[in-house]
Amino acid sequence: MDYIRDYAMYAAIFGWFSFCWFGWAQENPRKSWRVYLGICSGLGLLVGLLGVYLSVTNWSAATALSETGAFRNYLIFFYIEVALAGIGGILLIRFKRTNWIAPWVALVVGVHFIWLKDVFQDASLYVLAALLIVISLASIPLSKRLGVANSAVTGALSGMTLLAFAVLGLIRFFAAS
Repeated sequence: MDYIRDYAMYAAIFGWFSFCWFGWAQENPRKSWRVYLGICSGLGLLVGLLGVYLSVTNWSAATALSETGAFRNYLIFFYIEVALAGIGGILLIRFKRTNWIAPWVALVVGVHFIWLKDVFQDASLYVLAALLIVISLASIPLSKRLGVANSAVTGALSGMTLLAFAVLGLIRFFAAS
């Protein structure tokens, strides 16, 4: 079943979070990246706002969250994700590894999409999970090689990935409506 409201929400949420990741990428990137990060951040915001509009105007459309137990499971996974990201971030600050916070958050977010695959009945979330997990693991050595903050690489690559999935959400929305 196509859940067009969920596709619109993908555009809204993934677009918004791509905007946020591109912002985080601006902590200490190469100077030549800044204009592209700004443009991509703006694109993420625009796609996110379009997703919000489509979500609101299609609020009565079917959603996977209406399935028995789906919304409860979504909230459980969401709270676990927030707790793990927060606790890990606090520990990284305590142990003076603040440069690892962005990769840690990307790892936690990636893993949470594995759990959400069943909630939203959407196998593409496995692909998103895999990409974010790989980004989180690769960003630390890649950042070192490029001489930039871990957040620059993690943010740019996570932002691009989420922006692509936001656009995919829009494509799926228009194809199904």
